[in-house]
Amino acid sequence: MDLLRSLPLGLYLEEPETWLHKLDPRVKLIWLLSFLSSYIVANNYWRVLLVLLLITFTVFAKIPLRVWRQQMGWLLILSFMVLVIGSISPDGLGVSYQSRLPANEQILTQPITDKKTQVTPVIADNSKKYSYVLFQKGFVKINRRSLDLAISLSTIVFTLIYSTNLYLLTTAPEEITSGMESLMQPLRRFNIPVTEITLTLTLSLRFIPLVLEEIQNLVRSVMTRAINWKKLGLKGGAKVWLIVTERLLENLLLRAEQMANAMMVRGFTSPNEHRVKWQELKLKMGDWLAIATLMIFWVIRIAFGADTAA
Repeated sequence: MDLLRSLPLGLYLEEPETWLHKLDPRVKLIWLLSFLSSYIVANNYWRVLLVLLLITFTVFAKIPLRVWRQQMGWLLILSFMVLVIGSISPDGLGVSYQSRLPANEQILTQPITDKKTQVTPVIADNSKKYSYVLFQKGFVKINRRSLDLAISLSTIVFTLIYSTNLYLLTTAPEEITSGMESLMQPLRRFNIPVTEITLTLTLSLRFIPLVLEEIQNLVRSVMTRAINWKKLGLKGGAKVWLIVTERLLENLLLRAEQMANAMMVRGFTSPNEHRVKWQELKLKMGDWLAIATLMIFWVIRIAFGADTAA
């Protein structure tokens, strides 16, 4: 069991360097926020399009299959399960439905005469009938509202998780903090500690692999002891895992203290006094092309992706 390989969440892919790596972190951050916000009050066609765009970006970026196969594979399975469960679940509307068409459809074809107005007969088109229930066989029943909710929920789960993970996969933690600090510069006028916030974010991103490593070591230590869980019972097993959780928190607090001491020894008493410039942020031709594409992205979203029923 290797959590650092099986669950590479929040880890940065150093090699190979794709075209996503070369984009400015500020541009990628704006794209990420666009993905996370454009599905709000959007129709399901747009939400499905976001999923296809994320998959397309991953494929054309030539990210190694070993890196995103497990992440996207399990996430697609999870989204598909949400889609299936949501489709066959009740729609949540506790009302009795009444047919929109009369029982005798010939009424629609009868002419309506009046002394003042003369209405032409309305011919009913029986070839296209509206049906609220799309599929029903046995206990499986799929209607329009349940399918709409299932598509909405499954696509949102995939977009939220994978877009964030793709951003972390192709952007170094130092680039993320540098980009956020650059975008948050106007907040300094309101006496907001921008540097402290970005430094905390950098340490948090660096701390994720340490958490996975500690969990992996503790799980391996429990497995090597060959504990007979059936003999321990429910109460004994819960006691063991409680001890493991307590040990995990102690190790994480110890790692955090060691990191803080190392920073203080190297002079990191204040972010404003000891600042490290990781890289020079400068927009290139590819960044401007990404910005132009983002503008087209939002034009299409506003024109065709809005949910008219909202």
